[in-house]
Amino acid sequence: MAKLFFLKNMSIITLTSDWGLTDHYVAAVKGAILCRIPQASIVDITHSITKFSISETAFVVKNGYKNFPKNSIHIIGVNSESSVESPHTLVYYDHHYFIGADNGIFSLICDTPPDKIVEITVAQDSDYFTFPSRDMFAKVACHIAENKDLKEIGVEKENFRVLKGYLPVPDKNTIKGIITYFDSYGNAFTNITEKIFREVAKNRKYVVHLKAEEIQKIDKSYLDVADGEIVLLFGSTGMLEIAINKGSARKLLGLHIYDAVRIEFL
Repeated sequence: MAKLFFLKNMSIITLTSDWGLTDHYVAAVKGAILCRIPQASIVDITHSITKFSISETAFVVKNGYKNFPKNSIHIIGVNSESSVESPHTLVYYDHHYFIGADNGIFSLICDTPPDKIVEITVAQDSDYFTFPSRDMFAKVACHIAENKDLKEIGVEKENFRVLKGYLPVPDKNTIKGIITYFDSYGNAFTNITEKIFREVAKNRKYVVHLKAEEIQKIDKSYLDVADGEIVLLFGSTGMLEIAINKGSARKLLGLHIYDAVRIEFL
């Protein structure tokens, strides 16, 4: 098992949620952190996740955390209430800490098995169970940032919940995927990675089936097509992206989350 590293000088804690910015939730969580570590550096990744969307949350966290220093701590405040099936959990993966409910989201963030999984059992800070990001996750994040023993917050376990329906399905001649995220430009991101595409393609020709569309080329840039035309590409996320140059693929193609995308190799 890989050695764990800890923050020594500055505690970087990120927040991702579906709370929006009109209520007290964001301020309450930041306050709970700052009461414990006044010098903590708190970064908002986003609070505009579509309500309860695990796939959207995973996409944003997965593509956001990699830009932070190693051993940053990431609080995931979406679908965060605990249950028997989804206990509060800490995951240490790729030199980063992730805190949330084990509702399957960790399986969408981690491409390989993590170094450590801890089911959180430490008592929370109130008798209410509707705001774990403030009453539990903030406490755990500060515990980690202060370089305290992880054994004090819970019990290590071997696995987390896996959401197989959210993962691409490759075989010899096809890759079946879905749309998992739309950015603010209306670009659609699938769960098909460039790595999986290259492994299955083996330099063969292909057709990408998307609703009524059949596209036979994956480009490198939005500008590889004329304004208003459909373009497929693997961008900075490493995921297959469906876009319209200077337009919204979501609106103009009538796309939705979980729409099927199928690549057929000839």
